[in-house]
Amino acid sequence: MNAAAPQPDAAASFDPLRPRLVRVAYRILGSVADAEDAVQEAFIRWLGADRAAVREPEAYLRRTVTRLCLDHLKSARVQRESYVGPWLPDPIVDGEDEAEDVTLPLMLALERLSPLERAAFLLHDVFGLGFEEVAATIERDPAACRQLAARARGHVREARPRFRLEKQRGMEIASAFFTASRSGDMSALGALLAEDVSMHADGGGKRPAAVTPVLGARRVLQLHKALGALYARHGSQLVRTCSINGLPGIVTLESDGVLQTTAFEIEQGRIAAIYIMRNPDKLRHLH
Repeated sequence: MNAAAPQPDAAASFDPLRPRLVRVAYRILGSVADAEDAVQEAFIRWLGADRAAVREPEAYLRRTVTRLCLDHLKSARVQRESYVGPWLPDPIVDGEDEAEDVTLPLMLALERLSPLERAAFLLHDVFGLGFEEVAATIERDPAACRQLAARARGHVREARPRFRLEKQRGMEIASAFFTASRSGDMSALGALLAEDVSMHADGGGKRPAAVTPVLGARRVLQLHKALGALYARHGSQLVRTCSINGLPGIVTLESDGVLQTTAFEIEQGRIAAIYIMRNPDKLRHLH
């Protein structure tokens, strides 16, 4: 009678893969905490698995994490229907691979897809998996996965950046926005904005924020003119300029002592969209 094959150490085989698994989970869910929870649940299942029988641990664990994320999305969609104000994904600051694959506008476009479309698109178009592997992961046949990814591609095409922005130029625009908006220089601020700029602020009902997007340069300027008096009285400190979910951005410390991130979508040298994260629950990981 043959002895059972020895089980590989669970942590030793899992830990090197954890960062990649978190990246997959975050791109599906848009939440750092939920992504880490999904990966931790996958680790618990890995502990109880017959690890000696798994030929490709990374593929096995990616499938596990993806399926956990798809299950989570069903409840997350219900929660987001009652979310106060615009929902934005958790900000990832200076992510090494963010600029090249999933920027913030693309993540918002992914929100409009079905969970299966989102998973097929991310696994194939972003992570480069073949459709056979995508099919094994989301438990659909390869032809169906091709259709899911193609549908997703059509929906998110507009969210792909049309113009390549030199990184240093993006950081200069982000820094100039901070200076103009905090000093009350509306002329300088207006020169940075596209006429059809939109501003989206996620306070999650926990910090003051506009509950609907602010549309158009005139309205964005009006709002910042009103905020100028607040900044003059209480201050706003620039912590750093940086990449936020693949976009130029700033991290600031506001008068209430809470961090805030602002990311800028820039087209043809002007700010086309502003994404402000004020929800403290989504900023915890930055501390």
